[in-house]
Amino acid sequence: MTSPRSDLSAFAAALAVRLPGAWTSEYHRHPAYADQFPIAERLWDAGHVDYIVSQYVLSHDAILNGPAGEQLYVTDRPLYRHQFVVAALEPEGFKRHQISPVREPDGIAVPKDPVRAAAAVTRRMLPRYRAALDAVRTNAFAQPEPPHRQPAPEVAQTLTLVWYPDGVVGAPYDSVPEEARMTLFGCHFQYRPSEFAFVLPSSYSPKERALLVQFAAQRLTLQGIGVNFRRAATLQPSTPTTVAASKTLPAVSSSSKSTARR
Repeated sequence: MTSPRSDLSAFAAALAVRLPGAWTSEYHRHPAYADQFPIAERLWDAGHVDYIVSQYVLSHDAILNGPAGEQLYVTDRPLYRHQFVVAALEPEGFKRHQISPVREPDGIAVPKDPVRAAAAVTRRMLPRYRAALDAVRTNAFAQPEPPHRQPAPEVAQTLTLVWYPDGVVGAPYDSVPEEARMTLFGCHFQYRPSEFAFVLPSSYSPKERALLVQFAAQRLTLQGIGVNFRRAATLQPSTPTTVAASKTLPAVSSSSKSTARR
């Protein structure tokens, strides 16, 4: 648990005064760990502020309320006593399908000097936050209700994507229907002759891989190709016999996989 800083309330109030327009500050203490969850669930951040809130016990925070309904979250930056973090909160009154397509306007770390912090928030954060809010409002106008689900197309073929412990996602070449290959290429899968497989490299972040796999599954389903997922079992050291007999991705040894990805 991080020890609470005594200057957060004063800092948040001073920051609010220096932001453009009429901003107010609300300071909250959290006697119990669970008290930080409700506001954390609205955090509009996919970067280090989200990490801080999810990994640390934060005993307090402040919410800055802006002139057009904007809301900024302010709290300590653990291990950095000379800094705070500021992030946006998801706008209230909108539906998930209107918010989720919009990229998070990630938060920033700011110095504990309110003048310098206000300049950083005004220059670096507020423009992308307001652009994200405008995008949500546009989505709400264009699509007030969630889209109706269309009946899933009939599945004539299937393929299996395998998740490996090192983060790679792959499919054996001979298990991928010919009609699916261009779709996999379009979702950044690569064909690795040495592994006789289509591979989505581990160089993508976990979030990027999840999105690419999701896009691939959606597009393949529209083509009438079903997608199954499974996790690969931990690979045991391969004997010469098993290496010689294997050409599919699930049986590739960890040593040959690492060589192929260099």
